[in-house]
Amino acid sequence: MPGSPEYLDSNDAIASFFSRAGSTARVAVDTEGASFHKFVDRIYLIQLSTADRHAIIDPLPIAPPAALGVMLEDPATEVVFHDADYDLRLLHQDYGWHTRNIFDTRVAAQLLGITSFGLAALLEAYFGVKLDKKHQRADWSMRPLTQGMLDYAAQDTVHLLGLRDRLAAELHTKQRWAWAEEEFLRLEGTRWNTEEPGSAFLRIKGARDLTRRELALLRELANWRDALALQLDKATFRVVGNEVLLDASRLAPSDRDALGKIKGMPRGILERNGSDILAAIQRGLTVPENDLPRFPKSKRWARDPDFDTKVTRLKLARDEVAKRLELDPGVLCSRDRMEIIARALPKTVEALGALGELRTWQVHELGDAFVAALRGFKPVADTQLDLAAGAPADASARGDAPYRDH
Repeated sequence: MPGSPEYLDSNDAIASFFSRAGSTARVAVDTEGASFHKFVDRIYLIQLSTADRHAIIDPLPIAPPAALGVMLEDPATEVVFHDADYDLRLLHQDYGWHTRNIFDTRVAAQLLGITSFGLAALLEAYFGVKLDKKHQRADWSMRPLTQGMLDYAAQDTVHLLGLRDRLAAELHTKQRWAWAEEEFLRLEGTRWNTEEPGSAFLRIKGARDLTRRELALLRELANWRDALALQLDKATFRVVGNEVLLDASRLAPSDRDALGKIKGMPRGILERNGSDILAAIQRGLTVPENDLPRFPKSKRWARDPDFDTKVTRLKLARDEVAKRLELDPGVLCSRDRMEIIARALPKTVEALGALGELRTWQVHELGDAFVAALRGFKPVADTQLDLAAGAPADASARGDAPYRDH
């Protein structure tokens, strides 16, 4: 490993490291959380590398490392991540930092048409470095950390600046640097959005298949589980799995014997918390009809008999451009974006750009092909109809990044 990383677990060590580091043009950063183990996710480790120094910061025994925050928020310092989304959210959640001037090696790789864009695959392809995945599911909240865990964590940044340089050079060669700049700029300000309290149960996979009464039971059961998970500081699936909650919501067992017959119900939870689970079920059963939960209403466009044909033509056009550019079609343009474009039926490239659904680089590469694909179709009424509660959400509820998985 090039240059042994310093382990910084005191305020004095942090101050000394950053005073010696001085100003730097680039810094590689990674974080380790523990969402696989803990209910409340937070940063349990921060790894960083400059051109000649590497460090691992233990944030648990120290004050917030303000010097690092200054560096990350300095527009003169390029901050290099691999798959920055999660790191940016944690850094903002725990410290309120708004990271600037980002370079994301995952995004860069995808824009270059690289299909194996995980960090391990990229480091092996470019440097012949094979990352040890032994601690991929490690509990980073545990202390003390083993030397093996520290070595594993350090791997995530020690080669990242070199990888950044190789990918940046290829972006320039392929004349895709402007694409990357546009994507990197959009990463600034990434953070978790606040959600309505008590609404998380609606995001459980399978909840849309329940009746409103069953949703009421699921809400009570999810609230019970979340409270217990918070008390134990365990990931919710380590307390009771979603499938168990869904089955309990459908079956509404009235005693411990019936509760115990639900597949996957942990014996320990049944013995210690069975009465609490049954009480939650009873609360769900007594919710008045008018107060039963429902999924928020979405919007549906007026029926368009040519809609599927339009989307198919856009897809064919996209796939042809993707083949020419040697890009994954989903990176070039996702299906939900094409559905919105099909409904809007832009007649010119300028009108396509004005929709705001595509990046500038996407409009440049796809504009003519998309407009041609939609030529000849007549517009339909643009009125929107309320979609019945519980029906699938419209495409407007989508992820924003075209380079994510599709």
